[in-house]
Amino acid sequence: MRDKQARPRVLVVEDESAIRDGVVTALSDEGCVVEGRADGSTLGADLTGFRPDLVVLDVMLPGRDGLALAGDVRRAGDAGIVVLTARDAVPDRLAGFGAGADDYLVKPFAMAELVARVRAVLNRRGRWPGAVEVGDLVVDEPAGSATRAGAALELTATELRLLGYLVGNRGRTVSKTQILTQVWGYEDYDPNLVEVHVSALRRKLEVHGPRLVHTVRGLGYTVRA
Repeated sequence: MRDKQARPRVLVVEDESAIRDGVVTALSDEGCVVEGRADGSTLGADLTGFRPDLVVLDVMLPGRDGLALAGDVRRAGDAGIVVLTARDAVPDRLAGFGAGADDYLVKPFAMAELVARVRAVLNRRGRWPGAVEVGDLVVDEPAGSATRAGAALELTATELRLLGYLVGNRGRTVSKTQILTQVWGYEDYDPNLVEVHVSALRRKLEVHGPRLVHTVRGLGYTVRA
């Protein structure tokens, strides 16, 4: 059995390259291992080789459509399915769920919403990591809690999301734009917003120990013990 604390594996099948690349990047930034495909021609091999925990499927694909592919995914195992489509009529939604989809997202969509829905499906299936530890820091975002050196941290909802995102990318440097997109869901906010929240987060963390959230000049932030 795969370790539930391992990074979730997501397969993205979407023929529009801009959307596919955006989804791959956003989910990779969330800590997922992601593969992108322009159609479903290699789905069988991907299901047995890559073994995704979740498949993001566009409905309108060249060759076999996403609903037919959803049936293949469902028959092959217990991977979650999030369907993407430009069709938003009730019969279309019902067709998606009837094919085995766990969730259904209509184009155009906000990337932050897609990430949230993917995370929710993975979490319901026990495939999203729970508590993450970095040194003496323990962050359990699904449970809404964080501790350092055994002491509970009093964090706002935004600070917890920010800390969860940073520790989820521990060892990597994430830019202010990435943080704005993944934590606030919109990259066009003032980057100073990130600095203000990072400063507040540092103050609360450093009451209990040395610095964990480090600035990488000109690039962004990284977490390391």
